[in-house]
Amino acid sequence: MPLATIKSTEHLTLRACVEKTLQDYFAHLDGAHVNDVYNLVLSEVEAPLFASVMQHVQGNQTRASEMLGLNRGTLRKKLKQYNLL
Repeated sequence: MPLATIKSTEHLTLRACVEKTLQDYFAHLDGAHVNDVYNLVLSEVEAPLFASVMQHVQGNQTRASEMLGLNRGTLRKKLKQYNLL
């Protein structure tokens, strides 16, 4: 089913949700020039990812780093970056 015909994101994969959201974002630019979309997307996705994982592991940074596949130092750096400590 084409993304344009989907009314709800309830049953979409994460990839399809990101694709749909980016299509909507670009459609609403109204000719505005945009830079650094890569970092924009990363910051928009990373913050809720880290927050959700930390909630899931009840704040255990060792378990979170294992779940995310990051070393603990990188996790701490990202948690500080997004004010999640």
